[in-house]
Amino acid sequence: HRDRRGAACCAPTRHPAVSKKHISMQYRFLGKARLKVSAIGFGCPTFQGKLSDADAKRDIAIIHRAIDLGVNFIDTADHNDGNNEQLLAKALKGKRGQVVLTSKFGNLRGQPWPWAKGRDVDGRPEYVAKACEASLRRLQTDYIDLYYLHRVDPKVPIEDTIGAMSKLVEQGKIRQIGLSEAGPQTIRRANAVHPIIAVQSEYSLWTRDYEADTIPTVKELGIGFVSYYALGRGFFAGAVRALSDLGEKDGRRRAPRFSAENLDHNARLLGELEKLARVKRITLAQLSLAWILHQGESFVPIPGTHRISHLEENIGAANIPLIPDELAQID
Repeated sequence: HRDRRGAACCAPTRHPAVSKKHISMQYRFLGKARLKVSAIGFGCPTFQGKLSDADAKRDIAIIHRAIDLGVNFIDTADHNDGNNEQLLAKALKGKRGQVVLTSKFGNLRGQPWPWAKGRDVDGRPEYVAKACEASLRRLQTDYIDLYYLHRVDPKVPIEDTIGAMSKLVEQGKIRQIGLSEAGPQTIRRANAVHPIIAVQSEYSLWTRDYEADTIPTVKELGIGFVSYYALGRGFFAGAVRALSDLGEKDGRRRAPRFSAENLDHNARLLGELEKLARVKRITLAQLSLAWILHQGESFVPIPGTHRISHLEENIGAANIPLIPDELAQID
């Protein structure tokens, strides 16, 4: 979700459809329940970590601007100690009814809680209820619109986990159920217990593994597909062109695509995308997000950002048409 980006990389002129003066949100529908969400969502783990008062104020202002522009699909998770949920609760004070709020549970990596010791994931039914209650408390809300199993627990039958989540639906604590990083057979088994409305996974122009079997499965079952890291951790916004663009402690240095031996090659490929973006008079980020939106009517990217200018740029991607020849060129 954390697409921290540098300056816009393309020509300063903009496609008429995405001028800031003409920002208009488009909407899509997830799952057979047809949950109405903005075509561009907002991923909130940009809130993650210990924030200064100034940073918290900045991020709350971004959420308010997103809502003002029609972004109703707000995504978070119980990362770390849940502090991002707590900050989001502040941002949504008085605005809760205007958004489709999503959160996730089950990924215990890095969690400080006692029950996380010795486990990377937890899909046990008793933990489902505990995690949900904790998120509701931090989010200061009575219900979560879309609640994801963040990671599938290989030690727990998916039927048991989804069964526990369906009880939360019956209790009114969550409205819809989703899965994150699940494979096709798991999706089918889960959907047989309770309708799955969305599958969330990393998906971008350079992460397309799910096209082999997961995406055909969700399309067959009428399930929405939510894309995180939609801008390739900032790469498809032009923020990283050389290793020197990353700080010494930047986690992206550990990712092979950002390694010195690969980044030059990837940057050359990026240059070809920039040419098309310039021809269309849009930014590279907008081209990258528009490509995801053209992969299916129920595809929704959820880029996160710390800058209102980038937020507005991202929203504009929903209005960008791509013809078959352009899609072929991007591929």
